[in-house]
Amino acid sequence: MIKINSEKIFKGYLTSVAMLILILFVLILITLISGSSQSIREIGLKFYYGTTWDPVRDEFGALPFLVGTLVTSFIALLLCLPFSLSISILMGEYFKQGYFASFMNSMIELLAGIPSIVYGFWGLFVLVPIVRNLQIKMNILPYGVGIMTASVILCFMIIPYAASIAREVINMVPSDLKEAAYSLGATRYEVIRSVIIPHAMSGIFAGVLLALGRALGETMAVTMVIGNANVIPASLFAPANTMASLIANEFAEAVNNLYLSALVQIGLLLFIVTTLINIIGKKILKKISFG
Repeated sequence: MIKINSEKIFKGYLTSVAMLILILFVLILITLISGSSQSIREIGLKFYYGTTWDPVRDEFGALPFLVGTLVTSFIALLLCLPFSLSISILMGEYFKQGYFASFMNSMIELLAGIPSIVYGFWGLFVLVPIVRNLQIKMNILPYGVGIMTASVILCFMIIPYAASIAREVINMVPSDLKEAAYSLGATRYEVIRSVIIPHAMSGIFAGVLLALGRALGETMAVTMVIGNANVIPASLFAPANTMASLIANEFAEAVNNLYLSALVQIGLLLFIVTTLINIIGKKILKKISFG
């Protein structure tokens, strides 16, 4: 009778699934490099520092879209942090159970599930007029659309991701640590500041990293409110463009091989930027966890 080693079978299954993810990553990278090979050959390094995007004259520079992507994502992250951290502390420490907790958790999950096109429509019809009126009062050209508008939309979209993970991590802080602090006379605020947040910092940062990844790749909502100007933005209120928005807008219009190859190279650049930010984030997370 043949004896089946279930431990080896299960380990082999897990290993094969992990290898499949690695293979998928490599295949995506190879596909992007292959699709952008013509642009890499003909444009060279100028593609990364060039500021002109003119398909008619076959001039392709990715710098405006790289700047637009990074600026909108990091501004959205800065705007998101106070809200997501406040929500996570409120739900993880003050309202762990009850009707209000259930309602708030449902709302957070609902916000995470709303399609980006809906956020885009809301931004176009509600947020853009508000920003335009603000620009008029500040004596700024009243575009309405632009970097700041896109960042605010992204902020609303990524709050649920950062808040949900931070809430779960705060819930997992050992009660013994909190009770020890209370027994020494600490107030709830002092416990949150000196015990809960330092203990949960790695998990909070992981949520922030997930939110940043979401912001970097967002397409439709940003496309509708950023202005789609293929230039480096002169100010935070000026129209701009992101790498994802550029691909969404122009991929169907690529009339020659070089134009199509340049758009694929934009996708490759976005892939590399996202990967690098995640690697850097993991390094920082490891230092936070062990340092």
